[in-house]
Amino acid sequence: MNKVLIITHTADNEAVASVIQHIKALGGESIRFDVDRYPLTTRLTTQYTGGRWQLWLEDEYGSHSLDDITAVWYRRSYNIGKGLETVLDKEFLPSSIGEVRRTLFGMLEGLPCFQLERYSVYRRLDSKEEQLRIAAGCGLEVPATCITNSPVRLKAFMEAINRPVVAKMQSSFAIYREGREHVVFTNEISSHHLEQLQQLSYCPMTFQEKLPKALELRVTVVGKEIFAFSIDSQQLPEAQTDWRKEGALLVEDWQPFGLPEPVSAGLLKIMDFYRLNYGAIDLVLTPEGKYYFLELNAAGEFFWLDKLCGHSISRQLAAILLGQAERRE
Repeated sequence: MNKVLIITHTADNEAVASVIQHIKALGGESIRFDVDRYPLTTRLTTQYTGGRWQLWLEDEYGSHSLDDITAVWYRRSYNIGKGLETVLDKEFLPSSIGEVRRTLFGMLEGLPCFQLERYSVYRRLDSKEEQLRIAAGCGLEVPATCITNSPVRLKAFMEAINRPVVAKMQSSFAIYREGREHVVFTNEISSHHLEQLQQLSYCPMTFQEKLPKALELRVTVVGKEIFAFSIDSQQLPEAQTDWRKEGALLVEDWQPFGLPEPVSAGLLKIMDFYRLNYGAIDLVLTPEGKYYFLELNAAGEFFWLDKLCGHSISRQLAAILLGQAERRE
């Protein structure tokens, strides 16, 4: 029986349960590793003796042998080492969490089985600049872009394109102010921002031409299958620059979308280049009918779209993990 190790955390959404259900229905077995329980209540051991590697995961459900794992789904690794701050002195906490992370990711990288995806692949995909270069090389349109911490270069870029510009970060994060979480979204550059331009010197940002939007697209690629959906983000003022600001209000408004063949072919080329078996890709369709690639997230969410297609995305994920659908090896 094929056995799949799922790397996630206790607060993950229903996508994990859906994939686990489909793995079982297809005749496979799954082991869920909630990394926020590691190492406080979970034990992870790698052992090499007698010419044989052995691995064990021990949690509240028992002891699981991992040396016969046939696939890994690296879904999420949030809050590794959660709770260590309650049992360790502050002086030891950073080094302990560092060792916990190195042990976990080192174990995963060394597993000789199919992985969706390897941790090292996720780290490569942190480079949004490379993604844009590859997308352009695969025949897709990409927005005019400037990645810089130079106020002078940014001003020159804005003058050269002579169009509204949006600013975004290369990573997803939140700022905590007075105990409240403030997610950093994509925002249009205003005259107020230009007055604070000197602060750019301390933190590089990505600037792109603001594209007019007929629709925004989320394209989920699993193996060789494409699941495309569209949203009219312009119907809500707060969603016009970044639909995620009103994601909860728009969640029921997504519609299946048929991509033109050249766009589908370009997206599959990107997946082939990175040898990815899962990718959540954001596109913009302009009123003129042009499709622009924004970014690819190898761990992007899909749960709300999965519901709109009869859970076909999670079913395809399960099939890929069990080797019952065509993979990129």
